[in-house]
Amino acid sequence: MDNPDSGRHPEFQYLDLLRDIMQHGVEKRDHNTGVALKSVFGRSSRYDLSQGFPLLTTKRVYWKGVLHELYWFLSGQSNIKYLVDNDVHIWDDYPYKIYLKKTMGAGGEPVSKDEFVQNIRGDAQFAREWGELPHIYGAQWRHWPAKGGREIDQAAWVVDTLKNFPDRKHAVLSVWNPEFLYGMALPGEALSFPLCHILLHFNVSQGKLSCMLYQRSCDMFLGVPFNIASYALLTHVIARACGYSPGELVHNYGDAHVYSNHYEQVNEQLSREPRPFPTIGISDAVTSIDSFRPELVTLENYNPHPSIKGELTVAGGFDEKDRTMNKA
Repeated sequence: MDNPDSGRHPEFQYLDLLRDIMQHGVEKRDHNTGVALKSVFGRSSRYDLSQGFPLLTTKRVYWKGVLHELYWFLSGQSNIKYLVDNDVHIWDDYPYKIYLKKTMGAGGEPVSKDEFVQNIRGDAQFAREWGELPHIYGAQWRHWPAKGGREIDQAAWVVDTLKNFPDRKHAVLSVWNPEFLYGMALPGEALSFPLCHILLHFNVSQGKLSCMLYQRSCDMFLGVPFNIASYALLTHVIARACGYSPGELVHNYGDAHVYSNHYEQVNEQLSREPRPFPTIGISDAVTSIDSFRPELVTLENYNPHPSIKGELTVAGGFDEKDRTMNKA
């Protein structure tokens, strides 16, 4: 990857990785859907947040979704009703997948996805029963389950650490909890949806707060542009809460891949030239992570190329039939 100080637009880090995957990626198939993909392993990019907000410009990124999802995470929520009520539908597929599996297995007559979403919006009991995504990001950030029924607020601890011990090296937030993942979980307790952006490490240097993100599984066309913006915004919010200036977002990719149903769209995006990054403004009313609200953030001077549509691949995850541990 190019050095971000080389004078090239920082978005070329993302575009160069797309091109690398398309030209040199290993061909695989997703174990859950059978969809083909091209994949590389172990890449990195970094964005200086003092030089613009890294909301990609070679296609329009869904900013409203970034704002509301981050609030959903930071407020510790795990039910999609908040998102549905705000017309953000980026998480609809995962609880709907669980709903279909359970209702079809019980011999019921499942509703369509559109009907499912309308029921989440208008039926509080249905939302409580079917809108919940246990152990999702926000719950792990703010309500990590510990022994004796105790909950750990990782995000609050990170902020306290950064404010009071800025030279220390342990401001880490994780969502990778083996108790609920894959064959490590007890039967019936494994999450059926993947946790992809799994580790955050914050650093204070010369009054600037930087964030390093490790993302184990990276849907480069649909997911990663969203993730870059989301964790850049989180860095801004935590910097504001701690009294620092924003530093860098360092994004480390594990398995970086492009699904075959996005190849055409990726080639279109690669034909476009990046435009100047926008900037964001955060209200002085944001004094802590708990006072953050979507309406307190403004996006300024965002002038991207048009959107490029692509179908979400609800990939990965775990099924009990995949369990290999503890077999005779």
